[in-house]
Amino acid sequence: MFIENLTQPGQNTGWIEIITGPMFSGKTEELIRRIRRAQIAKQEVGIYKPAMENRYATDKIVSHNKKEEQSIGVNSSAEIIDLSKSNRVVAIDEAQFFDNDLAMVVSLLANSGKRVIIAGLDMDYLGKPFGVMPQLMAIAEYITKLHSICMDCGNPAIFSYRLIQTQNQLVELGAQDKYTPLCRPCYQKKMNR
Repeated sequence: MFIENLTQPGQNTGWIEIITGPMFSGKTEELIRRIRRAQIAKQEVGIYKPAMENRYATDKIVSHNKKEEQSIGVNSSAEIIDLSKSNRVVAIDEAQFFDNDLAMVVSLLANSGKRVIIAGLDMDYLGKPFGVMPQLMAIAEYITKLHSICMDCGNPAIFSYRLIQTQNQLVELGAQDKYTPLCRPCYQKKMNR
């Protein structure tokens, strides 16, 4: 993929912001908060998510507490380049489900003067870095790490524990029916059963 001359003369400098953490930590809610502030400032905002992410809606990003914003589902990160041409702010939810080209795409967008805000899980249910998220965090100017509350003991939770273990299936869309946030000791205890 080759993009030429995305930067317009006189444009502001772009940057990348990451919002990350476990499930139920408020990542999408924080993304929506930042989107709404950009909209108040009358900035053109484009909101994108993986087409496969349809737990609550196919054409919206929706937080677990039902806050929502219209979005466009895409099948590959490259689609975002053409779709976001008129956007000053590009918001991307569920980044962990995108292909590995997302890091290159958001770099191109930021280099062209766009503010790029990305939300995604930092770790999968096995406690390993999830998808393209490590690369995105490495190239971001700003990273916000959110925590959830451990459902076993009440301490800060950084892990998303899958309640029903499925073999060889990394991606299992779900909410409270399939996942629970846990702190490190509680997560280790359950994983070592």
